Amino acid sequence: MDLAIRNGTLLTPTGRLRADVGVVGSTIAAVEEDLDGAEQIDARGCYVLPGGVDPHVHLQMPVGDYVSSDDFASGTMAAALGGTTTVIDFVEPKPGEGLMEALQKRRAEAEDQVAIDYGLHMTVPAWHAAHPESLAELPEVTDVGVSSFKLYMAYEGFRLDDAQLYQVISALKEVRGLPIIHCENGPICDVLRSRALARGDRSPVYHAATRPPRQEAEAVSRAIDIAVLAGSPVYITHVSCRSALARIRAARSRGDAVYAETCPQYLLLDRAALGHPGGERMICAPPLRTKDDRVALWDGLLDCSLDVLATDHCPFTTAEKSGHADFTSVPGGLPSIEARVGLGHDLARRAGMSLERWSRICCTNPAHIFGLSRKGEIAVGFDADLVVFDPGRDLTIKAGETLHEQVDWSPYVGMRVWGWPRDVVSRGRVVVREGDFVGQPGAGGFVVREPSIGGAQPAY
Repeated sequence: MDLAIRNGTLLTPTGRLRADVGVVGSTIAAVEEDLDGAEQIDARGCYVLPGGVDPHVHLQMPVGDYVSSDDFASGTMAAALGGTTTVIDFVEPKPGEGLMEALQKRRAEAEDQVAIDYGLHMTVPAWHAAHPESLAELPEVTDVGVSSFKLYMAYEGFRLDDAQLYQVISALKEVRGLPIIHCENGPICDVLRSRALARGDRSPVYHAATRPPRQEAEAVSRAIDIAVLAGSPVYITHVSCRSALARIRAARSRGDAVYAETCPQYLLLDRAALGHPGGERMICAPPLRTKDDRVALWDGLLDCSLDVLATDHCPFTTAEKSGHADFTSVPGGLPSIEARVGLGHDLARRAGMSLERWSRICCTNPAHIFGLSRKGEIAVGFDADLVVFDPGRDLTIKAGETLHEQVDWSPYVGMRVWGWPRDVVSRGRVVVREGDFVGQPGAGGFVVREPSIGGAQPAY
């Protein structure tokens, strides 16, 4: 073997396995005992899990006058240090710009920069949904390996009305594209924000007050119903509250093909943080909710009502977040790309989640759902994306020290975490060794994804 990872405990879909992993080139060539290799990693006392897959990140993403502070190089290096070997970012076509033209531009930004593999979701904004000729490009988009499409129910210019949602989802079904939907009732949120500003309510706490949980839940129900009417599965992004989770559970009880993610911020933080000094840094959408919602979401991961732990990583610096006249002009988003796998393990340990389930929500499920057919499992023939995870490492998170994201703060600063990635392999290349990044920008590549999973009831 070119590389052998020896003496570890492998986390597989069917359970734990004491075996070595042998790599030839970029592929897993053997999973058995007593393997030898030109290069060896001793994983004694550690878990070996598939490379993490984060299907929801925003690297060098323009937001108004700002651009998210992690570019493709810094963001993918931080992801690798945190045990993630594949990310899926977004293409956002401008008015009058074709889908393929926008895709080519986005790939040009990422190529020669990414340290690990990446894929892209194609966004279909309102200005494209209103012009059927734009949707004529969908077969070409899926042919080049983009098999999922971001649709918004919030944000003027991006959000689709109900008729547009139905038309676009119907068109996606024809090309086996998976709609992934940001579910908030945008028009109602707009009204609530206008009323808050008219009253003089401008502080960050009103960001949450003007995006209440029931409007998220209502939008989740509507998105599911429209997708079912179109005969399509649907993926719900960044579920933040108990009421939205209840709508997903109800849909699944009917046999609807609904997949869903939540994020570390909704499991670990609550809306009280918006009232603390520096609360403007905690503005994201959907907003942080209550402690009760946090508990409900963790239960959703435990009972498989939620499939994926993603991040919605979209960082901005302290200076970019501060000094705004009111909460509506603060760029929204939080950094999480590096801490996701470690935070997930610590939460799993405290909540009694099995190691296999933790590996599924961080690695296997997102690979399966998003058509990464050679990732997410430790099996012969799969890409050699592997993480040696040290469950005994005890650390306290510090921005700029524990974490390497290109941002000067973290929402998780001061949190004590048990367990952290030690060594990371991306397509057979060691990119993290003993906690140090040893890869290089540009070594990763664009992943051509298979058509999305069909309309069967989720089994994750």
